[in-house]
Amino acid sequence: MPENKAVVYRGMGHVEVENVGYPAFEIKDGPGVNPDNVGRQLPHGVILKVIATNICGSDQHMVRGRTTAPEGLTLGHEITGEVIETGPDVEFIKTGDLVSVPFNIACGRCRNCKEGKTGVCMNVNPERAGSAYGYVDMGGWVGGQAEYVMVPYADWNLLKFPDRDQAMEKIRDLAMLADIFPTGFHGCVTAGVGPGSTVYVAGAGPVGLAAATSAFLLGAAVVMVADLQKDRLDQARSFGCETIDVTQGDPRAQIEQILGEPEVDAAVDAVGFEARGHGDDAQTERPATVLNTIMDVTRAGGALGIPGLYVTGDPGASDDAAKEGSLSIRLGLGWAKSLSFTTGQCPVMRYNRQLMMAILHDRVQIAKNVNATVIPLDQAPQGYTEFDQGAARKYVLDPHGMIK
Repeated sequence: MPENKAVVYRGMGHVEVENVGYPAFEIKDGPGVNPDNVGRQLPHGVILKVIATNICGSDQHMVRGRTTAPEGLTLGHEITGEVIETGPDVEFIKTGDLVSVPFNIACGRCRNCKEGKTGVCMNVNPERAGSAYGYVDMGGWVGGQAEYVMVPYADWNLLKFPDRDQAMEKIRDLAMLADIFPTGFHGCVTAGVGPGSTVYVAGAGPVGLAAATSAFLLGAAVVMVADLQKDRLDQARSFGCETIDVTQGDPRAQIEQILGEPEVDAAVDAVGFEARGHGDDAQTERPATVLNTIMDVTRAGGALGIPGLYVTGDPGASDDAAKEGSLSIRLGLGWAKSLSFTTGQCPVMRYNRQLMMAILHDRVQIAKNVNATVIPLDQAPQGYTEFDQGAARKYVLDPHGMIK
């Protein structure tokens, strides 16, 4: 049985590539594993040889010590791979299939799954609704920044690529289907983006850039991306976005310069709970800034998509309320403007097949737009460091050297 090297969280600001053991069709005890999940049998699962596995901003929150993630947690929830072993209950997925793995783990049997709410499956996490690979408080399913990983409920969860050779040619793009492309798309869909829309995207990290890409795919007329990092704004500008530098102050004035009016049809929060302020406060953490800004700059009757991560436990927060996820948001403003809000994890399976088709038929270049950068698995610690410093890149780990 081969070794299985993986990226392991070893404390604030520290990850290591270690041998974590080869995956099995059973949940074993370990860091972050819910006790009620220990011993759970998984005959409906498969073992994947990981082709691509990405570093996500959500991983970075954990590595910064901004969650309750335990030391020793195997990280990684953005997985693309080749099926090399199937459990006895797997019927339709076959050995040799190339597949995308939604970061949500879903059973396909509960009420929420049957309603398409796969981000809040009721059966895979004994603690609360929703589960993910290598993620804090998500049931303890082993992460996929690794050489090999086990995926449960394979017939339900896995998106099979129709042609292996074509998939490998476009693997950098297809690797974005596990999380950031559907997540950005979900942010835009729930914000009501459509043909002719004017759109404000807060954050030019990978999810923000994926949201901007999605807005264009949905027919937006103008897409404005806001950030405080020059390199990230340059990356947004490279594929047609207007950019807003929040270090220069309140975005309303810059929006008005671009549109001739200070409000947009739709807004997306792709930042989340580690948001900074604007203008003189641009280097100070102000966790409610983005939420309040998108309410302010969205027209009355508009909608807000909020795929940016917010947590119920943040030991590094600036005040006691924020440590429990309580923020000073201007709900009265949102109410007065009759704004619609959509929060929570993206239900990846709602979108990933359609977005796969857009990639395979050259309707979108998501890897180019997010500046996908492939590195070997053993360079993951360096990738985490550079990403934490604001690199305008989406790091893709290549555990087996299979990506051109």
